[in-house]
Amino acid sequence: MSTTSTSTSTTTTTTPTGSEPAVPAEGFAGLDAADFAFTRRAWVDAAPLRVYDLISDVSGIGRWSPNADDVAYDPQDGPRVGAWFSGRNRKDGREWTSRSQIVRADPGTAFGFVVGGAENGIVHWEWTLTARGRGAVVQQSWRLLRLDPVLGTTRTDLDALGRYMSDSVETTLTALAQWLAEDRTT
Repeated sequence: MSTTSTSTSTTTTTTPTGSEPAVPAEGFAGLDAADFAFTRRAWVDAAPLRVYDLISDVSGIGRWSPNADDVAYDPQDGPRVGAWFSGRNRKDGREWTSRSQIVRADPGTAFGFVVGGAENGIVHWEWTLTARGRGAVVQQSWRLLRLDPVLGTTRTDLDALGRYMSDSVETTLTALAQWLAEDRTT
């Protein structure tokens, strides 16, 4: 199993809605959220629908992710656009719970969510699945939607966050591929 990397950015910008924390003007000087995005991909030995079923069951992400667990949909919710889930995250010895909203749920094709919700979220995560041979290419993308001091206030902070998240995604994809290669069913 190998992973490949591509950095991407978009020209999409988000406009503050007034609910973001106040940040001194010098805090984000010269920074653009669109500069902080990446995509990683890996081939896995499973059909796209099988992979979709696994990743859209957010309660299982802790099997592969090195820094997310205790993830669950809200009661009566599931993998559908508009649904919400909560999960515990870890970084640098800290733990916190985040809320995310599903923004894409195309069985066998793509699954995406926004941390903080579709209206005013902070990070967009997306998995896309493409059949390749007897398996699938799984692509995982991370894109900062807006600048927020909780993530850092300097380019150095945000570059470090991007590297940390990129390493996390590569670990997740490698673990998912290994898990599927061992033909685990739950």
